[in-house]
Amino acid sequence: MRMIPPNDPAIRPAIQKILVIKLKHHGDVLLAVPSLRALREQYPRAEVTVLVNAGTEEMVERHPLVDAVLAFPRQALGFPFWRRLREEFAFARLIRRSGFDLVIDLSGGDRSALFALLSKARCRMGYDPMGRGFFGKRLLFTHLGIPRVTGEHMVLQNLDLLRQFGIGTSDLRVTLPPTEEEEQWLAERLRDAGVGETEPVAQVHPTSRWLFKCWRDEGMARVIDRIQRDGGVRVVVTSGPDGRERDRVGRILSLVGTAPVDLTGKTTIRQLMAVARRAALFFGVDSAPMHIAAAAGTPVVALFGPSGEALWGPWGERHRVLTKPYPCRPCGRDGCEGSKRSLCLEAITAEEVWEAVREMLGAVLPASVRPACR
Repeated sequence: MRMIPPNDPAIRPAIQKILVIKLKHHGDVLLAVPSLRALREQYPRAEVTVLVNAGTEEMVERHPLVDAVLAFPRQALGFPFWRRLREEFAFARLIRRSGFDLVIDLSGGDRSALFALLSKARCRMGYDPMGRGFFGKRLLFTHLGIPRVTGEHMVLQNLDLLRQFGIGTSDLRVTLPPTEEEEQWLAERLRDAGVGETEPVAQVHPTSRWLFKCWRDEGMARVIDRIQRDGGVRVVVTSGPDGRERDRVGRILSLVGTAPVDLTGKTTIRQLMAVARRAALFFGVDSAPMHIAAAAGTPVVALFGPSGEALWGPWGERHRVLTKPYPCRPCGRDGCEGSKRSLCLEAITAEEVWEAVREMLGAVLPASVRPACR
């Protein structure tokens, strides 16, 4: 599509309000932060708004790269047809009244493409759907990027669309800074559990909203005990608020012989950021809290089964991903043959995990508190 790129000197000064659409899950939203930084560097005086699904706002609220957040009410999708249509058009009118000059669709869905069109923005940027979605979808954009099958991490895939139009950044950090209020909340919880201000802790997040990404309960329990007994480091266990996740962690904790700090289902997304910043190490499965820990600069030991670590692994340095070389992985399926159990994940042994955790703790902790070599 031959249009003047939005970073052209003739257009750039006119771009005062930017909307970035990321109607995905928590981790997806967080991994778009380098793209937000690229826009902030290119248009330092523009107002940047991010449109996300309701429930994922905390990933970008109060972020220094973001001026405002719009939350699409996903509960409207469960309404009867005419009520749902009314709610969606009301939301679209809100977008239109906001007067955006540039809209970037990082979602790739039909709804986000329609929101881009209805914004009436002069520049509407998205990937060429290449025949996917409804007929004529590509015509909703003024600037079409070319999808590339590169196998790159999602951070780089998000940035690739912008880079095709001359908008980029050399700062690829994913960041999510907590507030003093959130750090104070955590300090009080740890003090109540008898954890000293300078005492090292490790965060263990055993679950994902997709339970087929979870490891064996007994393996998790054994590693928690090893971290506390042999590593000499207090464990803080976290989980999402969903009842299924909390039940799963409850079963794990029933197998634990030591006394970790139990914060399961008791944290907001941003409080999880405070936990991650306080931790010397994060151990868990592929999940949004794994990405939060990586964004905090905390070393991560993560277990991957059906999902691909090349695209979704912890972003940054000092991380370790454990997998098993099954020829069928990563399959992206909800367990083997729809069983909700992933054999490639369950095949990872507790000894392999403890060895990785022990090595990581040995690298990041002072010599006086490094784990025992056993």
